[in-house]
Amino acid sequence: MTELLTGATGTTPGARIDADWWRQATVYQIYPRSFADANGDGIGDLPGITSRVDYLARLGVDAVWLSPFYPSELADGGYDVADHRNVDPRLGTLADFDAMVAALHAAGIKLIVDIVPNHSSDQHEWFKEALAAPKGSLERDRYVFRDGLGPHGELPPADWKCMFGGPAWDPVGDGQWYLHLFAPEQPDFNWHNEEVRADFLKTLRFWSDRGVDGFRVDVAHALAKDLPDDLPSEAQLQAMDRATGTHLLWDRDEVHEIYAGWREVFNEYDPPRIAVAEAWVDPPARRARYASAEGLGQAFNFDLLEADFDADAYRKIIVENLEQAAASGSSTTWVFSNHDVVRHATRYGLPPNGDRPRHYNRAWLLSGGADPVVDAEAGLRRARAATLLMLALPGSAYLYQGEELGLGEVADIPDAARQDPTFFRSPGVDVGRDGCRVPIPWRATGESYGFGPAKAHLPQPEWFGEVSVEAQSDDPGSTLNLYRDALALRRELQTDESLTWVESEPQVLHLRRANGWEAVANFGAAPVPLPAGEVLLASGPVDGELPGETTVWLRN
Repeated sequence: MTELLTGATGTTPGARIDADWWRQATVYQIYPRSFADANGDGIGDLPGITSRVDYLARLGVDAVWLSPFYPSELADGGYDVADHRNVDPRLGTLADFDAMVAALHAAGIKLIVDIVPNHSSDQHEWFKEALAAPKGSLERDRYVFRDGLGPHGELPPADWKCMFGGPAWDPVGDGQWYLHLFAPEQPDFNWHNEEVRADFLKTLRFWSDRGVDGFRVDVAHALAKDLPDDLPSEAQLQAMDRATGTHLLWDRDEVHEIYAGWREVFNEYDPPRIAVAEAWVDPPARRARYASAEGLGQAFNFDLLEADFDADAYRKIIVENLEQAAASGSSTTWVFSNHDVVRHATRYGLPPNGDRPRHYNRAWLLSGGADPVVDAEAGLRRARAATLLMLALPGSAYLYQGEELGLGEVADIPDAARQDPTFFRSPGVDVGRDGCRVPIPWRATGESYGFGPAKAHLPQPEWFGEVSVEAQSDDPGSTLNLYRDALALRRELQTDESLTWVESEPQVLHLRRANGWEAVANFGAAPVPLPAGEVLLASGPVDGELPGETTVWLRN
């Protein structure tokens, strides 16, 4: 739907805006501390992003998803937010934010920002007030506090474990404990509290009024909680059914009442602001309510991210997610890499993951990337093929900074340089996510490979220069130019959200879009006959047949 705007907040009077721009958009995730450093302090910042807008425009993305840029002590890479309506001084100012928005919009690029509603930082003004206030106070009611067990409350209310390892309840010294599903520096909000609800509506308007086009909602399935007087044990909590919307902590049905209120705010704007939920739910069909037009509007599916490079697995995932999207009235999302997982160019160079991909990756990371040895050439070949197939699918494509360079995971970061709280809270079990957050290389040489004037906050490997933007820009066969060509063609060829399967050999996926655009992906090792049609683009060399682990776009 295209609408003529008449001066709506955050828009240009008279500009024509497609309210459905997000349905098949290409969205580029920026982890701001690792994208570009303008002031030379080793940390990426907002002026650094602004300085690279031309690069993003040349790449051909429709929108940027900006990971947290708020004031933070970095207990969880910025997801411990001390002020939801400000910018971390190390990253810039609100004026810098406004300049970045203006530059992106001038280049035709929308902006989606991360919002973190499940918890705040322990440095948030409200949490400081809660600690200073007595039990039963209004200040404490903004968070989840409980009396401890034992004669003096010296024992935790329950033996729950948090997502980053260690206990989920921390004492405050007066017999009470607070809940943190993640790091102890991330106390959970109490979403039964009307002041919490109202404050987040204020936050949504604050950023929307500054021109933000949408929001990525962190841990969207955790806000609504229902804690009985007698808390269950950790074992009982883990055994609870998550499929019925009645779990005490996760994916409760009443969370959608919260998002219905958010939708009212989104619809105050013209075009409406959009949102995408990070909702880890089971069964996957429960994502539909998050993605509904009455709720957030779209939800991530991470199914391809967790799948092996396998034709049957891919086809099943594609069919199921398109069906779910149709049922919700939304469009689906496709993603291979982000700030939380091993980069897919590396994953595809490792043996198949099987049913527990993230656990498998942890074992590989614990070895410093030594066991098993990564087949980097095969990993990149498969990643290129997978990405070209994904970009031919209906729905939104979410890319993670650096994947357009074919970056692999940096697994051998010295312990002394690590930053992820998972590493410190899970010694010998999980090294954390720093390996996918290493600042990306812009130049072939230099102390930080063009990331900034000084050394980067996480160590970059020597091989970064070989895969830098500078090294790839003029190489027509580079991964960077594959992405540029694919995104340009995707815009040209994109049509309605339908897809037709063309029967082919077992190791081949052949799909057709409504305008004669076809994608053929060979997941096997042996070449297969190349279907008839004009070759538009291929993930690797194609000469009369389709080689193994290669995808081609055709037009008939």
